Amino acid sequence: MTEMTRRGILAGSAAAAALLLGGTGAMAQSRRILVLTSNQDIPNFDPHLASGYSTAWMMRNVYDSLVRVEGNPPKPAPHLASSWTISPDGTEYVFKLNPAAKFNDGSPVDAAAVVYSFERLLRLNRGNVWMIAGIVKPGSIEAVDAQTVRFRLATAFVPFLQVLPWIWIVNPKQVEANKAEDDGQAWLRANVAGSGAFAVRRAEPGNLYELERVAGNWRQGGGNLTGAIWKITRETATQRLMIQRGESQIALDLTSEDMDTLKNRPGVDLVIEPEYRTFQIKMNTRHGATMDVNLRRAISCAFNYQAMLDVAGYADLMTGPLPESIDGFDKTLQPWRTDLARAKEFLAKSAHPNGGIKLTITHVSGLEQQRRWALVLLDSLRALNIELEIRSAIWPDLVASCRSPETLSDFFPVYQTANYGDADNLAYAGYHSSRNGNWQNPVYRNEKVDALITSARAEADPEKRRALYAEFQRIVMEDACDIFGVLERRKLALRNTVKGFAFTPVASNAPELFPLSLG
Repeated sequence: MTEMTRRGILAGSAAAAALLLGGTGAMAQSRRILVLTSNQDIPNFDPHLASGYSTAWMMRNVYDSLVRVEGNPPKPAPHLASSWTISPDGTEYVFKLNPAAKFNDGSPVDAAAVVYSFERLLRLNRGNVWMIAGIVKPGSIEAVDAQTVRFRLATAFVPFLQVLPWIWIVNPKQVEANKAEDDGQAWLRANVAGSGAFAVRRAEPGNLYELERVAGNWRQGGGNLTGAIWKITRETATQRLMIQRGESQIALDLTSEDMDTLKNRPGVDLVIEPEYRTFQIKMNTRHGATMDVNLRRAISCAFNYQAMLDVAGYADLMTGPLPESIDGFDKTLQPWRTDLARAKEFLAKSAHPNGGIKLTITHVSGLEQQRRWALVLLDSLRALNIELEIRSAIWPDLVASCRSPETLSDFFPVYQTANYGDADNLAYAGYHSSRNGNWQNPVYRNEKVDALITSARAEADPEKRRALYAEFQRIVMEDACDIFGVLERRKLALRNTVKGFAFTPVASNAPELFPLSLG
């Protein structure tokens, strides 16, 4: 395992140094180092604490999971588990592990490690635990033998295999040796205890993270990359220029205008694909003026949705909390749309019938699309005699602001990209109150919504499941907890030297490095 601190450079390379000092991408490519540009920092290295797409990229490359996700539509594929069986009632899963799998210190990835990792995730109750909350319970996972692990689910859970790619397996020996008083949290924030094909070479928070291929890793084959650099580049225009000049090979946060500018540029390939990627402006339902449901409804009717769509470019308007393409979407749902007369009727019922208040929105620094949408909101609120203060902050600070209603702005704009193609992903992460304090759902809570989401997770009958999700959508719309914005198509730019990339419509902005090559 490569140990590192989040503040220091543990090892250097001439190629990477040249890149940082303004050298060309060609030097980095001489060692086959893939450079990705992103505006998002990586706030935490603990695989059982952190979430977000930047963290997902790090975790899926330095850790392994029981199954992988691949294809379009996305399907689970063998990874640490080479095969599995499922009981007829959907409550028991038995996985056979690949006997070749080893952690990067040489220890076997065995059934005991799987049990340990899931139990630790459940104990900490953070990160991606929401994916299995109420489904996998402490003591329900058994190491049948060294290569066999059995899960007895508390209830049937339709997308169980689909969530497993995001539950990472850690090396118990290394974590226990550094467990201290916090279950190894402090140590794992700055160290990796994984079996992934790559390890952390260095970390410079706010600047870059470099991974290098692990010599002798259990997973053989794949592409020819020797390493990769996650370069934090706040401005999308800078990301575009780096792609144009060949200084990076993948840009992750480009706007529609950036994509249009890059069309037909020599050496650049564009990916513009539909995926389950929502953009909403969440409202603080537990603090300040936006606690008032009639004010939220007034804002939902005053908002200029067409202006939002015009800014978005490659996108479609949302009709509610779920994408229209996902099973469970209610086609009869009536969306909020611009209607100033109706907005003023709701405003008259609120605690601020004449407006006269000032609200705040905080967006991600450097995300031009979010800044423009904040301006659309500012213009829309003027019709209600409401002022808007627009602020920006880096992603880790925004995540921190979600921890309490008092620190959250009145409006919190957020992209949510599904990690698995099931309605449960967006419903549970975005609206179940167990997620309060997290960026996906900082504050919204409704007991009826919680019950519907929990029931739908376990309902195997497709028609009954759709009915539960229809009721969920109706209540959420009545609560007007979000301004339901746009379903953006994923926009990626790649140099044509990148080989082996295959688009998958989940977490496509956190690409797996293993299959990639630089030609």
